[in-house]
Amino acid sequence: MNFKTKHFNSLSTLLIIALLSVFTLQSCKEKPKKNDAELAPEEITSSDDFKSIFDGTTLNGWNGDSTYWSVVDGTIVGEITPETLLKSNTFIIYENDQLADFELKLEFKISEDGNSGINYRSDQLDTIPYALRGYQADIDGKIRYTGQNYEERKRATLAYRGEKAEITAQDNADVKGSLRGNVKNNCWQNRNILRELGNSDSLKTKIKSNDWNAAHLIIKGNKLQHYINGVLMSEVIDNDSINSMTAGKLGMQVHVGPPMKVEYRNIMLKEL
Repeated sequence: MNFKTKHFNSLSTLLIIALLSVFTLQSCKEKPKKNDAELAPEEITSSDDFKSIFDGTTLNGWNGDSTYWSVVDGTIVGEITPETLLKSNTFIIYENDQLADFELKLEFKISEDGNSGINYRSDQLDTIPYALRGYQADIDGKIRYTGQNYEERKRATLAYRGEKAEITAQDNADVKGSLRGNVKNNCWQNRNILRELGNSDSLKTKIKSNDWNAAHLIIKGNKLQHYINGVLMSEVIDNDSINSMTAGKLGMQVHVGPPMKVEYRNIMLKEL
């Protein structure tokens, strides 16, 4: 081996070592973090960040009609009997007046004929006892609507199960006074579907009938996400500055209709 060949081989060896070092350093770099929309709920916060807002034995901290709401075996129970049929939807309402950005975790179980929901950022009406108007994570026993975003007494359906929807800005302030005129087939018309989260019927199979399910609401700014059993069922981006709400009351519903029963337990809240 002459000097030139030896020198060339030495340079080649050094070059290979340098390239391997760069590759190794690159592979050890921290991977880019996912944004919240890409994370499963359990990756965003730990259970240690939440506080219980139901003591498991009383309705202290909650307001509702005792005809329909009670505590049984560590659960809040909403029940309609043949003798107590409703003329108007009624809610059990958390006493903290103005929840803005928050996460809520709870478990629910509902009878087959049941119709309920979790309202948030809602107004309490003065004209009807224990009535709320605002965003709702819909829940029903036949699992037709569970997981969707339905705005009670206001814009109706904002996002069906399986949709990420943008509610578009309103240029006409008069829309606030004529909400029903902008609702067709029980759905708000000023909205765009940004993407599909999944087929509604396929997502339905992730929800258990007449059994306990875990709900997780992630409400931050104008982004409203509804998870059931760890699966994102609907997401709303609300850019309607006239009709959107940035804070309000939290509560659970029993709906006008046949006799039914809904149960809620392990109700945990984290304000953001």
